[in-house]
Amino acid sequence: MKTLSCVLALVAGLAAAPAIPSALAQSGAPAANAGNSGSATLDAVRARGRLRCGVSGEIAGFSLADAKGEMQGMDAAYCRAIAAATLGQADRVEFVTLSAQNRFTALQSGEVDVLIRNTGWSLTREANLGLLFAATNFWDGQGIIVHARSGVKSANELDGATLCMRPGTSTELDVGDWLRAHRIAFNPVMIGGVNEVQDAFLSGRCDAFATDASQLAGFRARQGTRAQELVILPERMTLGQAGSMVRKGDDKWFDIVRWTHFAMVFAERLGVTSATIDGMTGSTNPDIRRLLGVERGLGSGLALDDAWAARIVRQVGNYGELYDRYIIPLGLERGHNRLWTEGGLQFSPSFR
Repeated sequence: MKTLSCVLALVAGLAAAPAIPSALAQSGAPAANAGNSGSATLDAVRARGRLRCGVSGEIAGFSLADAKGEMQGMDAAYCRAIAAATLGQADRVEFVTLSAQNRFTALQSGEVDVLIRNTGWSLTREANLGLLFAATNFWDGQGIIVHARSGVKSANELDGATLCMRPGTSTELDVGDWLRAHRIAFNPVMIGGVNEVQDAFLSGRCDAFATDASQLAGFRARQGTRAQELVILPERMTLGQAGSMVRKGDDKWFDIVRWTHFAMVFAERLGVTSATIDGMTGSTNPDIRRLLGVERGLGSGLALDDAWAARIVRQVGNYGELYDRYIIPLGLERGHNRLWTEGGLQFSPSFR
């Protein structure tokens, strides 16, 4: 058997990420030049030898380059998980940084194989863009951040305020709808890039800044000793899903991306971690044996070998590991992202 390894570096100044454990690729691991899988996207990924994954590259905790230039965060980890499943190695990823304006075009055109860029799920996006939402890696909600010096404690106190937002995002619609429904007048300031809109808020160009609450937490955490000067208001304008998107028409690739997520969630449910997995291959628990490929047959339906899920956990981790590694340092508790068995919304069907 061939030893495969890759290392996770630091999370952009937030928290140290542990190294990805060495992974033993089991026999039948996917060949880089394999074809005729039934998925045009999978065949292209294998022929290329790399997964092209669309990310933001600007959001702490989700996708942000560390001091070594390595992309880190929850979204980046999902890219690596798909690479581990399909190519055998989690480091076979080409990260493509995309803006809110060009992310869907990049996926539609085939510039990227999968989009994992804090992208919310909506009817119009799925019905009109030729794209499918495959998995929810994070349950989030729209929020607003203000300067502590403003004295504002609630979004209800923002009447007449200027509000920075990015155009072409669900924030523009959802936050606007919420404020208007509560009869709160506001003056929107639309600015394209993540860094640009954050800089505009910090410079005082606007009174408040609205986006996903997770992004606000990451933004505040990056301010270091000045983080206490910023206040995230308690209201959440929506409860929404963010996660992975793929092109319509390639059902097998959709299945792979979706079940990559389920594998990490189910592994957490079973207590299988990157640190414990090698000691669990002899388990008599049927669910663990199927997840790890000890009992054969579940990989063929995805055009993968039976060790695909085991590679994900060994090389990247289970869902809880990713949350603790990347999101907890932002100051965000699990909340809706707890497992379904613990009152949360992160759910996996059975592996059988």
